[in-house]
Amino acid sequence: MVKITDVARRAGVSPSTVSYALSGKRPISEETRLRVEEAIRELGYRPHAGARALAGRRSNVLALVVPLRTGIHVPTVMGFAVSVVTAARRHDHDVLLLTQEEGEEGLHRVADTALVDGLVMMDVQLDDPRLPLLRALDLPAVLIGLPASTAGLTCVDLDFRAAGEACVEHLARLGHRSVALVGSPPEVYVRGTAYAGRVVQGFTAAADRAGMSSTVLPCEPADARAVAEQLLREQPALTGVVVHNEPVLEPLVDAFADLGLRIPSDLSVTAICPDGVAESSRVPITSVTLPSEELGARAVDLLMKKLSGAAVPESTLLAPRMTERGSTGRRTVP
Repeated sequence: MVKITDVARRAGVSPSTVSYALSGKRPISEETRLRVEEAIRELGYRPHAGARALAGRRSNVLALVVPLRTGIHVPTVMGFAVSVVTAARRHDHDVLLLTQEEGEEGLHRVADTALVDGLVMMDVQLDDPRLPLLRALDLPAVLIGLPASTAGLTCVDLDFRAAGEACVEHLARLGHRSVALVGSPPEVYVRGTAYAGRVVQGFTAAADRAGMSSTVLPCEPADARAVAEQLLREQPALTGVVVHNEPVLEPLVDAFADLGLRIPSDLSVTAICPDGVAESSRVPITSVTLPSEELGARAVDLLMKKLSGAAVPESTLLAPRMTERGSTGRRTVP
C-alpha cells in the first residue's frame, strides 16, 4: 500500500507538505503542488478524504470526538454515538469515531489532513482546554455540551440546570422538605464536566428557593450502599432523592430497600437518565429523559447547516421533559 511518505519521497517534499497540498489548509507554491499531484498519479496513491479534497469535494466524513475518560457511563455515550452515526447517514456522511484523549494534537490531525468535513465533540468541560483551538481552526464543529462561554462556538445540549431544577420542583410539589442529589463519580466533577456541574447548580438553586434542606454526594457505582447509609445518617429527615448517575440508580434503590425504606412510601426517587434505564428499575423511576437521539440528530443537523454556510445559533438547549412513574409520591407526615 502506497503511503503519504512514499508520495513525499517521490515529490522531494516533506509528508506535511503533501498533507497541505491535499487539504489546502496552508498555502504552498504552484510548482510544489504540481510535483505532489504528479507523484500521487505515478504511485497510484489513494488518500481516503484527501483525494476528494484535492478534487475540490468534501470527504463526506464527520468526526465524533468522544474521549472515554474515567467516570463516563459507556452505554450512555454509545447511545449518543449511534444517534450521531444514524443522523449522519441521513445526510450521506460516514462518521470517524475518535475515542482516545483527543486534545490539540488530535484536532490538528483531523483538520490538517482533510480527513473530515466537520466534527461533533462530546464530554465538554466548563473551561475545556480544547476550545481556544477549536475556535481558531478552519473546521466546522458542534459541541454536545455547554461550556462556560459559548462565544464563537456552536453548542447543543439538554438544559441540565433546568433538569436539576425540575426534579427538585417535582419533589417540592409533593411536600418533600429534605432532598439529596446523588451525582456522578468524583472525577467527573474534578474535570469540570459541564453537564454534571449544571445539574448541581439547578438542584441547589431550586432547593434554596423552596426552603428545602439539601446535600450533594458524588457516587462511584460500587459505593451505592455506603452513600445510602451516609445520606440517612446525615439527613435523618430525608424523603426525596435525585439521581444523576445511570449505573448507580438500581444499586441505590436496592440499598434503600435493604435499609428498610419503601419507595415511594418512605422515600421518593427521581432521576435524570435515559427512559429505558428509568423504566427497567424494580420500581419505575420518575425521570427527566436524557434525549440522546434528539441531541445527536440536532448536532448533525447544525453541522450540516454550518457546512452549507447557513447561520446557526451559538447555543441550543432542549427543555427537560419529565415522566412521572411509580417512584415518587406525596410526603407522609408521621
